[in-house]
Amino acid sequence: MAAVPPLKDLMLPTPETYVTLINIFQYFPLVSDKHLILYYTLKNSLQFQFSIIQWLTSFHPAGKTSLQKSSLNIPGRIGWFAMEIVGPINLIYILWKLPPKLHIESLPLQNKLVAVLYILHYVNRAIISPFSAPSMSPIHVLVVIFAVLFNWLNSSCIASWLAGYNVATIPTYRSTPSHSGTSKATEDPIPDPTTPLLLPVLGFVLFVTGMIGNIYSERTLFRLRREEAKKQKKSATKYSKIYVIPPATGLFTSILYPHYVFEWLEWTGFTLVGTAVLPALSLLPLIGTSAPSAPGPGHDQGSPLRLAPWIGPIVAVLQQSPQASSGLPLPGIVFVVNAVTNMLPHARWGRKWYVERFGEEAVGGRGAVVPFCKWM
Repeated sequence: MAAVPPLKDLMLPTPETYVTLINIFQYFPLVSDKHLILYYTLKNSLQFQFSIIQWLTSFHPAGKTSLQKSSLNIPGRIGWFAMEIVGPINLIYILWKLPPKLHIESLPLQNKLVAVLYILHYVNRAIISPFSAPSMSPIHVLVVIFAVLFNWLNSSCIASWLAGYNVATIPTYRSTPSHSGTSKATEDPIPDPTTPLLLPVLGFVLFVTGMIGNIYSERTLFRLRREEAKKQKKSATKYSKIYVIPPATGLFTSILYPHYVFEWLEWTGFTLVGTAVLPALSLLPLIGTSAPSAPGPGHDQGSPLRLAPWIGPIVAVLQQSPQASSGLPLPGIVFVVNAVTNMLPHARWGRKWYVERFGEEAVGGRGAVVPFCKWM
């Protein structure tokens, strides 16, 4: 606990706190539902569910497999709104308060653009999507709590990065204060603002495509549920009892969860757009590339950045791009990995649920997220 940053540094992260948050966030694939989830089993005993176990069990206290009778459930729409709105609110707060604290009058245009893309996604995810759905299953309070933690941590990393913090993608670092009292890079030069735009432009196209595909897929599922309710002559208050399997047409021709795939595409595009993000000023706190040494007077020795084994190869590939001179979008990379590793098991077990409820013939050999792959 002594290593935990003070509350004020968590609300408006320092460079050292930013590195600590990145260190924590990149290891979230090791736990399920974006975090370590506590849930009640059928015997009402409290247990831990790790990501490995998530691949072995289809039980999750949300969505189709929610605990319908748990006293700790939260109404679906309210719970979903609460856990998703944290991200954009926290990001806006940090980008409002942190730049003035760093004596920054205005962030670079590309930094603002990336922030807008993040906010656009969460306006749909936190407000439009849940309140336009026919119904939402109850969500266990522990899922909401840990989802809030996830979105706060993710938005803190992204906002700190957009505010100008940069971090060297090597195992260790040391920050060296300048005479002005501001930490600056010990080796890294300030990125050239005229770096190639190929990756950011490609990323923007992918982001827009992913967002449109995600929204269209979800709205298709909402429409199918409403149509089925009308066929069964059920009122709108009973949409929660209606489950349908999407016909094998359009985006659902070969997979059952195109909205998951498009969200992954969306965040991949977001990360590529983020290759254009720049530190706002030459004296912004940057994390240098020198090996750590014993801190002397006036030196603030932070925790070393250590890339997770699954992040390292991605960083190595992106470092080959000319855009790498602008600094790698490490928070975006970590977010994409976390999103895929969290949602993939849900899709896999969701396919199994469809088979059990509607039969393999209705599923038609479609995969969850990989075309015609029955296992995935």
